[in-house]
Amino acid sequence: MIYMDNAATTLHKPPQVAKAIVQALNSIGNAGRGATEASLGASRVIYDTREKLCRLFGGESPNRIVFTANSTESLNIAIKGILNPGDHVITTVLEHNSVLRPLYECRERGIELTILGCDGKGNISCENIESAVKENTRAIVCTHGSNLTGNMIDISAVGAIAEKHHVLFVVDASQTAGVFPVDVQKMKIDILCFTGHKSLRGPQGTGGMYVRTGVEVRPLLSGGSGVDTYNIHHPKEMPTALEAGTLNGHGIAGLNAALSYLEEIGMDSVRAQELSLMRMFYEGICGIPGVKVYGDFETRQRCPIVSFNIGDYDSSEVSDELFSVYGIATRPGAHCAPLMHKALGTKDQGAVRFSFSHYNTEEEVQTAIEAVRKLAED
Repeated sequence: MIYMDNAATTLHKPPQVAKAIVQALNSIGNAGRGATEASLGASRVIYDTREKLCRLFGGESPNRIVFTANSTESLNIAIKGILNPGDHVITTVLEHNSVLRPLYECRERGIELTILGCDGKGNISCENIESAVKENTRAIVCTHGSNLTGNMIDISAVGAIAEKHHVLFVVDASQTAGVFPVDVQKMKIDILCFTGHKSLRGPQGTGGMYVRTGVEVRPLLSGGSGVDTYNIHHPKEMPTALEAGTLNGHGIAGLNAALSYLEEIGMDSVRAQELSLMRMFYEGICGIPGVKVYGDFETRQRCPIVSFNIGDYDSSEVSDELFSVYGIATRPGAHCAPLMHKALGTKDQGAVRFSFSHYNTEEEVQTAIEAVRKLAED
């Protein structure tokens, strides 16, 4: 199988990730629940992973890193934990349902929602974001990179707007964490949400969020914390405030190994290779008759994603052919990005998405180009 569905999850992980998970399964206990070597070992692994993530994202302190199961949980905690009835929040049509659905729920609770449109190539205007800010605007919530087009939002510019108008800035880094540099302090990001199973190359069931010092987020869950047992309220100290219950220590151990791998090979090297493969594929298919590619490829700053359709064929039919005939794994359909599909006019057809990893090769890309060419000819 030629795996090119890395925007959904990275299939090929560094070998040390699996090794770390197996070792953790056989050695660590429950972090913060005792003074045994098993419990302390779990605490050490978890804190070391906080340190690595804090270093990766330029945070103030490892204690501002909170572990969750994925970006969806992180975004739900962030959105539902900072908004109140009467607040106004700004987002964009680029967003994944992990952002949109919690915001729709908030709208039903009396929160005002503005969703900004895009241009013909799927780009968002920072000027439009600033123009949408109102007196009661509480937050701007946006993705760093679209999981459908690969287009990116200039989060440094949006962060400056948020700081200027004294509103919170929440960023969904699901598609960019581990590939593109993110510095939460320099970019004025108040809450950064990320997942472990994509470009961070960790196991599924791992993710987290960075919360800036001074930003208070209501917990989505309350319960066991290992500390302050007799308090009827969940502890307010970070990161315990947002981490009720037992953490996925085994998965976090795998994420720790993945972060070590990323530090070793370098994010710049990963990004250069993935974007090179993406550009090779795009240039190979963009001129094929009947193939329509979506997104802005004039900019070099974009996620390693290429989405397209062949004529009027349903995207699922094309993706099935790519897999059954050529052994190429891709993602068809709506990609949990309904507003982006409406903007592109692909609501019914969906789109075939290729998303690249540095584990892919130029030979695989050439095979994929020829497969698309033959399908278009047929």
